[in-house]
Amino acid sequence: MVAHRFPPLVGGVETHCFEVGSRMARAGHTVTIITGDASGRLPAEEQVAGMRVLRARAYPAGSDILFAPGVYRHVQHTACDIVHVQGFHTFVPPVALLAAIRASRAFVMSFHSGGHSSAARRLVRGPQMQALKPLIVRAAKLIAVSEFEADHFAQGMRIERDRFVVVPNGAEIDAGGAQDAPDPENPLIVTLGRLERYKGHHRAIAALPYVLAQRPGARLRIVGDGPYRADLEKLAHRLGVADRVKIGGVPAHERASLGALISQAAAVVLLSDYEAHPVAALEAIALRRPVLASCTTGFREMAARGLVRGIDPASEPAVIAAEMLDLIDSGRSERTTQPATWNWNWDDCTGALLALYAQALGFRTQDIGEKAA
Repeated sequence: MVAHRFPPLVGGVETHCFEVGSRMARAGHTVTIITGDASGRLPAEEQVAGMRVLRARAYPAGSDILFAPGVYRHVQHTACDIVHVQGFHTFVPPVALLAAIRASRAFVMSFHSGGHSSAARRLVRGPQMQALKPLIVRAAKLIAVSEFEADHFAQGMRIERDRFVVVPNGAEIDAGGAQDAPDPENPLIVTLGRLERYKGHHRAIAALPYVLAQRPGARLRIVGDGPYRADLEKLAHRLGVADRVKIGGVPAHERASLGALISQAAAVVLLSDYEAHPVAALEAIALRRPVLASCTTGFREMAARGLVRGIDPASEPAVIAAEMLDLIDSGRSERTTQPATWNWNWDDCTGALLALYAQALGFRTQDIGEKAA
């Protein structure tokens, strides 16, 4: 598997690769993760949860562009049956795709698309898709994490829709033995995601004064790290709610702590501009926490299925606050805010991917393993 980032770094692609890769390794498959390291501080090679992890130096530091030329050599020289390129939005995938093609290796491509805070970066997405198309169309399988993402890339790249297979992300997270039930009178509101403007954390902060007018004991926990942190802190100070806002990430190895935090939330709020099929939302749903999410992109699909409550992210802060409070209050009534739950776990995701690998390699499904349990 090739991914631009991998644990101990935290994110959706990172979680996906760790969860499915470790399950494949436990099932007896030989798994190598080829990834980038922009810090230069992580081991060039190590064993993680039964997987061999190879890291190539990535550039520039402090940016998610991540050009990692060493990925080419790793893909070329790592013995494998199939290459799975994970992610679309950095310079790592084209290097990996070109290396797989030149080494005559079977490969599949997962998009894991996300948004971006830079208007310039968003503008180049169309040309980027067209530039990558000659490489991507040679994949044995094109894998999307949602119907929205499959439609988006089929349309944007002018590729037949039936070439895409939807394999959703899984959702499994331990609540860490947390016993405390959410307190609707003094609610904990949680928003998760990398600290980028497009993730919409600023919208939750802007709504907080209106929440506090009704629930003076409310707290907002923003879980994530990234370049937008200082801006979020300034906004909280300007609105006079800094003492009710806590910002910071949870290390990748402390998954139980994250699960405990989410399980104690009276509401989980995800107001990003773009998400294909966010792991954070699925984990909150798996813990049966009510989720308020932007009714855009992949979230619209989740709202239609009753998994989240949708809201226009451009709504006024008072409107967002009213929806937050209604979501919090609905938790103590008999009516169910989220009647649907997410029953697809990482074992299911792993099994589906192994079946696709088998098809790509021309084997019968049972030869490669129908399920990695």
